[in-house]
Amino acid sequence: MEVLYNSTRSKGTPVKASEAILKGLSDDGGLFVPNHIPALDKSLKELAEMSYQQVAYEVMKLYLTDFTEEELKTCIERAYDSKFDTEVIAPLVEAEGAYYLELFHGSTIAFKDMALSILPHLMITSARKNHIKNEIVILTATSGDTGKAALAGFANVEGTRIIVFYPKNGVSPIQEKQMVTQKGDNTFVVGIHGNFDDAQTGVKKIFSDKELAKEMDEKGFQFSSANSINIGRLVPQICYYVYSYVTLLKEGKIAEGDKINVVVPTGNFGNILAAFYAKNMGLPIAKLICASNDNKVLYDFFRTGTYDRNREFVLTSSPSMDILISSNLERLIYRIAGNDADKNKELMAALSGQGKYEITAGMKEELNDFYGNYASEAETADEINRLYQTCGYVIDTHTAVASAVYQKYLKETVDSTKTVIASTASPFKFTRSVMNAIDAKYDAMGDFELVDELSRIANVAVPQAIEEIRTAPVVHDTQCDVDKMKDTVKGFLNI
Repeated sequence: MEVLYNSTRSKGTPVKASEAILKGLSDDGGLFVPNHIPALDKSLKELAEMSYQQVAYEVMKLYLTDFTEEELKTCIERAYDSKFDTEVIAPLVEAEGAYYLELFHGSTIAFKDMALSILPHLMITSARKNHIKNEIVILTATSGDTGKAALAGFANVEGTRIIVFYPKNGVSPIQEKQMVTQKGDNTFVVGIHGNFDDAQTGVKKIFSDKELAKEMDEKGFQFSSANSINIGRLVPQICYYVYSYVTLLKEGKIAEGDKINVVVPTGNFGNILAAFYAKNMGLPIAKLICASNDNKVLYDFFRTGTYDRNREFVLTSSPSMDILISSNLERLIYRIAGNDADKNKELMAALSGQGKYEITAGMKEELNDFYGNYASEAETADEINRLYQTCGYVIDTHTAVASAVYQKYLKETVDSTKTVIASTASPFKFTRSVMNAIDAKYDAMGDFELVDELSRIANVAVPQAIEEIRTAPVVHDTQCDVDKMKDTVKGFLNI
């Protein structure tokens, strides 16, 4: 059955998957959502005998229904190849009774690789299918990881250019070095004087600028997005939750039909939304545990039903979660409003105007599958230390937020359900924070000394992504104020 995509903000004509991927954002500023969530059409036992690539095909074919089997399989083969340092692509590591789903084995050592290694191929295939002649300009805001993963995915891809905005003082030194050393004639990186929410809001404004879109079209360009608002990002993320379940099944850790819990460190809400979609496809997930850092806007939302971004923005050691406007939550709000675009639009207008909105009691009841909590900076560091001292397993700061929240959940509920924790970044990406959590003496070391010491104590080889940037020259040094983002884009494109 064909899946078409509607906007969360209007009842316009639905579009095909390839059109939604190309546009990124609907013309009315809404996000594209499937008109129904398809059910898995293979049994969990059948899926348990498949490779990651085969599972990805079985999931993605259900959403990207205007792609041929050959087109989709080609995209998958090109994405999940030797760029990943493990054949299984997303291994599960058991530590202290939980299962850490390592999503950081791609070329930029963060979970964004799982979707951004395939998005360029989906996009180019979509452009071909829709007879697009314009050059596609990928415009993206990043809180740290999306930027590098998108740059790596789109570098030197014919018919595309990519412009990434990041908060100049709001990412880790390793994250920044990864971005500003990116090669590729079609890549542009800009540090903005502001935070991630400023960058994300600026990008959304550029997307909705009709006059600029006209100018772009006249010059042979059109925008698309590599942010998690693009449905071409969200669909590939569903695959690894299905894969984690069937891996546990194959290894005899669960029986077919047993429920699992899933814990996700959450910023922009795309990663946990993918788990929600997997659950609604028939994957036996009990609780979706949403873990926040000190920017706990989502924790407060799940507790009270009020989403309120009017608060201090906190810079933490888990910068990819330093977000007060969780864009993908809009997709969930639309769904729990009964797919009511008018109701959703009203709530998003309140968020844009007053900086907050409140959902109805009926909508709040629809959130029973979710549990929200948060970990402070001290709790995050303590969890890194605790897990290392207990079993020698080293996790990054974002994964530590999830792990600490899971410990809180266990204390509250004594729920013994088998649990998968999304491990979203390599500890090598946040070396100083991780090593300081293990022992304060490490703070005296240089960044790359710390890398080698982490490798030694964790007994894990230094990832290629880190080796590459040790001596790489800086090739991007552009900075701008938030109100100059549009001018900066026009400058890059000579329009």
